[in-house]
Amino acid sequence: MKLVIALISGGIDSPVATYMVGRLGYKIIPINFDNAPFSSELNKKKAKDCVEILKKRIEIDDLLVIPHDNNLLEISKNCDRKYTCVLCRRIMFRIAEKICEKLGAEAIVTGEFLGSKASQTLQNMKVISQSVKIPIIRPLLGMDKEEIQRIGREIGTFYQGISPAGCCSVVPDKPSTKARMEKIIEEEAKIDIEKMVTKSIKNIK
Repeated sequence: MKLVIALISGGIDSPVATYMVGRLGYKIIPINFDNAPFSSELNKKKAKDCVEILKKRIEIDDLLVIPHDNNLLEISKNCDRKYTCVLCRRIMFRIAEKICEKLGAEAIVTGEFLGSKASQTLQNMKVISQSVKIPIIRPLLGMDKEEIQRIGREIGTFYQGISPAGCCSVVPDKPSTKARMEKIIEEEAKIDIEKMVTKSIKNIK
């Protein structure tokens, strides 16, 4: 059975994306980036609950939780705040890629779809994707929110996704929607990405 890594946030979108890939016969290794205390501890619980629901429908392992708070702190202290979301996603993808290499997974699955968030414009997704060499699967890319919610209701993850847990407090008021690669490289030079990725892998729970 082919193996992929799926980023599970505990929201509505990522469990649906995971299900859509899992139903094709892929085995899923779900990972969650824990942003606490910059977001609620409930997000981690929601992600775990969604994984348990998905186990009834697809081949999926227990959730791996990666502490991400120190990474967010380093970004927010050292980098231009408007690029926080893009820089955050690029580090997340690098960590996911390392897990893929370690476990023999072939791709990263995400719940991104166009225009959902500042980091999910075409330009920003292009810049984020270029942080890794492994394929990124975005099964929701051309869907709208109503379609995603309908599938979430059908598979049973929707109500977990909408339960209140609060947003990430590091997100800037005016995030960049058109990040340029040369600027992102400049910002990443201000932080030790290799050290951040290595430490995150070491602290997986």
